[in-house]
Amino acid sequence: MNKHNLTGDNLRELGYPQGRSIGTALRIVEKYYRNSSREDVLELLTNILASPTDYLEDANLSAIADQLIEKPKIDEGGPEIPLRTEQGLYALYGENEIEQGARNQMDIAIRLPVAVAGALMPDAHQGYGLPIGGVLATENAIIPYGVGVDIGCRMCLSIFPTPHEMIDKDGRGLYKVLTDNTLFGSGREFKENKESEVTDRKLFDEIPLLKSLQLKAVKQMGTSGSGNHFVEFGVVDITEVNNEFNLAPGKYLGLLSHSGSRGLGATVANHYTKLAMEKCRLPQEAKHLAWLDLSTQEGQEYWLAMNLSGDYASACHHTIHRKIAAALGTEPLAMVENHHNFAWKEKLNGKEVIVHRKGATPAGKGVLGIIPGSMTAPGFIVRGKGESLSINSASHGAGRKMSRTAALKNVTNADMKSVLKANNVTLIGGGLDEAPHAYKDIHTVMNAQVDLVDVIGKFSPRIVRMDG
Repeated sequence: MNKHNLTGDNLRELGYPQGRSIGTALRIVEKYYRNSSREDVLELLTNILASPTDYLEDANLSAIADQLIEKPKIDEGGPEIPLRTEQGLYALYGENEIEQGARNQMDIAIRLPVAVAGALMPDAHQGYGLPIGGVLATENAIIPYGVGVDIGCRMCLSIFPTPHEMIDKDGRGLYKVLTDNTLFGSGREFKENKESEVTDRKLFDEIPLLKSLQLKAVKQMGTSGSGNHFVEFGVVDITEVNNEFNLAPGKYLGLLSHSGSRGLGATVANHYTKLAMEKCRLPQEAKHLAWLDLSTQEGQEYWLAMNLSGDYASACHHTIHRKIAAALGTEPLAMVENHHNFAWKEKLNGKEVIVHRKGATPAGKGVLGIIPGSMTAPGFIVRGKGESLSINSASHGAGRKMSRTAALKNVTNADMKSVLKANNVTLIGGGLDEAPHAYKDIHTVMNAQVDLVDVIGKFSPRIVRMDG
């Protein structure tokens, strides 16, 4: 019997299906969560069951999540598509900060027969298929897991005319604004429907999968996911004199959000990944990089569904920012936003390619974006330099240096409280798996990409809302 006295019957009562997922879950819990309470373990297992895609990128919990996701039926008699034998080259930024697992995944991705070019950002770490922080350009092929499970995961920053001193003068009021106007967690929905132009699009009627997701998309409009998703107040410091916002250098109240396309995007990602794996049989080490040819019906469907999911993610952010601006009784002076889990049609060396950025920020010449740090570390407003070697990309954040499991094992509540106090940050929700200790030094990451972006401003978090 394990330390928590958990049995297969306990997991079946939670809803776990009979099969390997139960044994895998018991084994992972015994190995990595011996010091957690039985209640915490049961809550964790329930969350994984409710939304396994949220845990596919976790170094240890992904083993459970993978068992809970329906596997495609692959025709074992079909021909296996070989990888290129020669090891392709790709640009690498912040080499000393990147774990070997991420490099191994990029080594495999660049050998795909459809691969044209690749790059690995300084915040890169091992993921599922393409590494997080990986950029891959392909020819007429779209890789669902090269985009990621959370299609259109993105950043959005509003800069308000409200004096930034309000954070210190009325912190309780801003705390209430966040709690009243945000909703976090897998499967969470608002009781009142919030229809928008995006959820009313004809595409929902044209693709059967999307039709089945339309009501969920309406109910989840304006909500945020779990994990590292957040909505936070902070201080924006505009440092560049001649900036695109026509703002005087100085400090402003800012609202920064990070989330994606919720249940809509996750379902689209998993559905078309299964189709890709059925039609594109790759060697075992590359199976999650299966692609869809954009000349096929399936490829076109995914492309349209991916773009709809990205627009939906953007609408979710705009809904949050609009509600909070109304609660503050003001309008933003400027807004900056960008996807970092998406694919684009772009030109590379004069040729049209599909650029997958899985955890990477678009950084074409003159393109604005936001690169966050952690709940206590600053983020940066950046302008892309258009570096072709990076495929016009930059990091999407600081990047993890500890998996969620490692963070839960090594970071204590006292550690968390200490670093929050030292940085004068109020945390609403959140957990030890998202502790600042789990992330790389954002300044080191930014120093590794000075050839990719210029910094025009900084955002320092002060009141942070997360799931939990």
